[in-house]
Formats: sequence, C-alpha cells, structure tokens
Amino acid sequence: MTEATKQTSVDLNQLLSRSQLPALPQSAISILELSKNPDNGPADFAVPIESDPGLAGQVLRFVNSSYFGFSREISSVKLAITLVGVSTIRNFTLWSAVFSLMPNPKCGPFDLKSLWQDSLRRGLFARHMGTALGLRDAEEPFVAALLQDMAVPLLAKEFPQQYAELLAGRDGGAVQLSVLETERFGWSHGQAAARMARQWNLPETLADLVERHSQAEEVLSTSDDPTERAVTLSSMLPASADPLWHERETWEKWYTELSGPNGLPVREILAKVDADFEGFAPLFQMTTPTKTLVDFYEEEVA
Repeated sequence: MTEATKQTSVDLNQLLSRSQLPALPQSAISILELSKNPDNGPADFAVPIESDPGLAGQVLRFVNSSYFGFSREISSVKLAITLVGVSTIRNFTLWSAVFSLMPNPKCGPFDLKSLWQDSLRRGLFARHMGTALGLRDAEEPFVAALLQDMAVPLLAKEFPQQYAELLAGRDGGAVQLSVLETERFGWSHGQAAARMARQWNLPETLADLVERHSQAEEVLSTSDDPTERAVTLSSMLPASADPLWHERETWEKWYTELSGPNGLPVREILAKVDADFEGFAPLFQMTTPTKTLVDFYEEEVA
C-alpha cells in the first residue's frame, strides 16, 4: 500500500467517524435492537414505531400500498407487522431512516433523486432475484441493494470537486464509479457504505453485502451465496440518468444463467420491477424515472 493510499484511508475513517456520521433515529435504533432477539414479535416492534407518528404513518402507507394488495385497509401497526413480517418492517424502517439522513450536495452531475430511484429499483430486483434463487426470505438482498450506494451523497458532500470529476468520468455508465474511486482514493463507495453500516451497528452480513456489491466478476463467478449474487446482479442495472445500459449483455448472461430454465424471461422480470416501483415510489414522494428498465432493455436489444 502506498503512502498516498494510507492517507486516503485515514481520511475515510475520519469522514465516517461517529462524531460526523448522522445518527440513526431512535425508533430505527430500537427496532434494530429488538431484531437481535428472535423471541420479539409484532407487539414488541409496534411499540417504537407507534411512538414515532411519522414512522407509524409511513409503515401503514407501506403495508396498504398496491405492492401487498390487501383487500382491506390495515389501520393497526401491530397487525401490519403480523401480516407482512418483522423483517419486512425492520428493513423498510431502516431504509426510511437512511433516506431521511442523506444530504443533497451540489456536485457536478450528482442527483439525489436519481440515486434513490436507482436504489429502489435495485432493491426490488434483488428481492425478486433472491426469491428466484431459492431464498425463503428475500428481505436481506432487498435492503442490501437499497443501501449499496448510501455513501455516495456523503462522499460527494465531503469531496465535491473530486466527485464531480469522478461522476463525469463514468461517461454515462460506461465506467463503474467504484473503479474510478479505487484508482483515485484506494477505496470505493461500497467500502465506505460498509463502514457506515458497521458504525450504525447494522448486521455484519448486511455490511458485507454492501461492501462487495460492485465486485461483480468475482462474486458471480465464485460465490454460491444467493443473497450476495442477487445484490451484486442488482448493481449492474442501469442508472436512471444514464443514456444507455452498458452492462446489459453481461447482466443478461448472468441473470439467465442464475435464474435457470424456470426463471422469468428478462423482459418480464424487468416489467415486474417497474410495476413494483410504481407502488413504492409514492411512499417516498419519488417521481418515476424517465425511462423504465423495460425501455432500457428494449433499446439495447433493438
């Protein structure tokens, strides 16, 4: 390791120190603590959620969204948790908390709205992919894919000039941001996000998934962990602000291989993610991306 790389690593540690990293809301901390005990059930998790009226409202809107499609309105937080499961509510709460903490720096082509659109699409795809790979509970790949880029806003705020250059250097998605970051700093936003996760005392498995999300060639070729594969494959989806899906052929090759003969056709899985996005987006006041995933795919294969 060079002296320059060592100094950069120290800077990253300082940037993400406990004193500078935004603190998670108390409700999210309480829910994470409750998650450590498998004996805690819906009634236990309802307490910190109901103590935060804003969060309680978000949870009920989430459970009553078209994504779940319940035939009647759910008006009880405890019932909502019972119906969709503790892990689903825990991960929704975590992402809501992180979503609320991220800055929106003025940094070249950086756009927070687009980043969250991309994060949601990747999370929804990772959930579907996790199920296709045999996971009984696909919430872990869902939340890891949602949070894989959570360090980018903080890094862009701290290093606006450097990240303006790095984001422009992506050349519309032709070059991975993580490659440029590693060349410039000796670390990537995935490693930064993993440190954030550990400082927030999030599960170590989640930190590991976030850290390795951009190591596509290594993970997809050597890992037999379906969760890790689902998260990594999600990172290869196009960014909403990019004009082209540069990794489409590689993504499609791996998707087809991993999903097997019984997997959904490519266009169908992408259409499912697009439809799920329409159900989720209003919960976070997100607008729909200009181009759907199906649009990207059809343009590339035309």
